[in-house]
Amino acid sequence: MIYIHVPFCKSFCTYCDFYSEIAEDSLFSSYTDQVCAEIRQRAGEIEDEPSTLYFGGGTPSVLPLSCLTRILLALEEYGHGGPYEEFTMEVNPEDIVDKGLPYLQSLKALGVNRISMGVQSFDDELLRWMNRRHNAQGAREAFRLVREAGIENISLDLIFGLSNLSDKVWEDTIDQAVALQPEHISCYQLTVEGDNVLAHALEAGEYEEASDECCRRQYDMLCRKLSDAGFVHYEISNFAKPGYETVHNSGYWSRRPYVGLGPAAHSFSGRGRSWNESALTDYAHTEEALSVEDEKVETLMLALRTARGVDADFLRGNCREEVIASLEKSGALQKVGRRYRIPEDHFFVSDEIIRELI
Repeated sequence: MIYIHVPFCKSFCTYCDFYSEIAEDSLFSSYTDQVCAEIRQRAGEIEDEPSTLYFGGGTPSVLPLSCLTRILLALEEYGHGGPYEEFTMEVNPEDIVDKGLPYLQSLKALGVNRISMGVQSFDDELLRWMNRRHNAQGAREAFRLVREAGIENISLDLIFGLSNLSDKVWEDTIDQAVALQPEHISCYQLTVEGDNVLAHALEAGEYEEASDECCRRQYDMLCRKLSDAGFVHYEISNFAKPGYETVHNSGYWSRRPYVGLGPAAHSFSGRGRSWNESALTDYAHTEEALSVEDEKVETLMLALRTARGVDADFLRGNCREEVIASLEKSGALQKVGRRYRIPEDHFFVSDEIIRELI
């Protein structure tokens, strides 16, 4: 699996804490040079036939096609050029509307077969508050264009758990997302962290975080409505039509090795983790070995995020029997065949359940 971080955005969302720089034409070429050089240096770390390629960000859809093509050619030169089972490109709706159908057709010709679109909301007032570049109509038009281009695997990102997001607006956003008939929906609860506009607003008393009760209510609404629409809730934040569960992110949760390229990208070798410095060029690469205890905790945490859960023998071998029994009795843990899982009605408090087990 290969992840490539594209650290450019035309504007910054109020809540975002990912590493990114304001997109400027003068930066794209040097960034691409750096990524291609890193591919050459780290080609030996990439599995012989990587199953997935994922361009994330930032906003990958601001990257010129010429730069994207150079990166793909570099991967091909060193034996990792696909075809990929899943090739995902994150996009912003406004970029799709601006660049139009020819851009999407070019992406498809380059091998992109999955689009992940950052919609976040279908409420224009909320989108302006988030400092998003698109509006609801732009999101719908972008989706239409992606479909017209013949891309048959589309994921939409949505956000809930904002103190200024009413249940009515949230319900309407879910309904509008479902009406588009995407194959996949990812929904994330807003968290305030890092050094961004929202964190400063919170510190200044200009924003108040949503209550746990509000977040739980909106999450339950999400689970119910997407289940009614035929989506499988296969991971805490992810819902898919049957057969469209993301291959790439599922690899993260099952601890498959992957190589992350580009500024601020992370990698996992199977025994250790590494990451690149948050800098556009000449970024340092740091490696860290995982202890046996680290591996146990990570395996448990990642597996219990999924509907599939964790191997029963692994859980019993690493967690106290009385804690497992207590969680089973309360309905917070469920044994299905040879695995333990957290039931959907307890997904919202999964962090607390995992802490008890650890």
